[in-house]
Amino acid sequence: MNLNCRGQLIDLNTPKIIGILNITPDSFYDGGKYNSIDKSLKKCDKLIKEGATFIDVGAVSTRPGAKELTLEIEKNRLLPVFENLLKNFPDCMFSIDTFRSEIAEETLNMGAAIINDISGGDFDKRMFSVVGRYDSPYILTHSKGKSKIMQNNPKYKNVVTEVISSFSNKIQIANRNGIKDVIIDVGFGFGKSIQHNFELLKNIKLFQALNCPVLTGLSRKSMIWKYLDILPEKSLNGTTFLHAFALQGGSQLLRVHDVKSAKECIDLLHALS
Repeated sequence: MNLNCRGQLIDLNTPKIIGILNITPDSFYDGGKYNSIDKSLKKCDKLIKEGATFIDVGAVSTRPGAKELTLEIEKNRLLPVFENLLKNFPDCMFSIDTFRSEIAEETLNMGAAIINDISGGDFDKRMFSVVGRYDSPYILTHSKGKSKIMQNNPKYKNVVTEVISSFSNKIQIANRNGIKDVIIDVGFGFGKSIQHNFELLKNIKLFQALNCPVLTGLSRKSMIWKYLDILPEKSLNGTTFLHAFALQGGSQLLRVHDVKSAKECIDLLHALS
């Protein structure tokens, strides 16, 4: 399985890592650490050297409970940093974490390789058509409701079948809009209880039937540290264990805070294959 990123084919037979670069003041784990151009450049350099194939840049926190910010605030945070990232790392492939088609269009024009939309097109109905025009891969995330309320007692009759059904419908819509490379992300923590998250992870192999690359994004999330009754800062061991489980279930992409540990996990699992 390959991804076409701005004309470059990325072979996903060996899983790839997406390094997280949050330039937000309020992200759940690393908010405020990289919200300047200089800090972002240093963090990006570190992520690349540790083995990230992609860098996912986000300027608005989408953690459950986060308040909504205006388009202008997102632009003012994101674009100056992204411009400098492109200038300093011209060979790097950047993913842009946004649910706004205006941001997607502007960053794709600048040189972004992938759009990562946590709303799966629900927050902005123009998103599919914009991404399709640029022939960009699109990360289609399953979420349930706006960030501010998505964790208010989420309910499913069967979370696995409902998420698969939602993906099946949206993949067709994305394809009709010209998006050839759809990456699916089950959206751990986005409108799911801890039990829902583990049910999805236990059944991650089933999502291979959708014939799309599967991205796993559970790095340091509350399904780990709340279940273990620890702080997010202490959740790397749990993250790495669940990454290994996801990779064995067929995940081709890991979206992570800690690239070095994820790369070691991939390398060691390869040694066992």
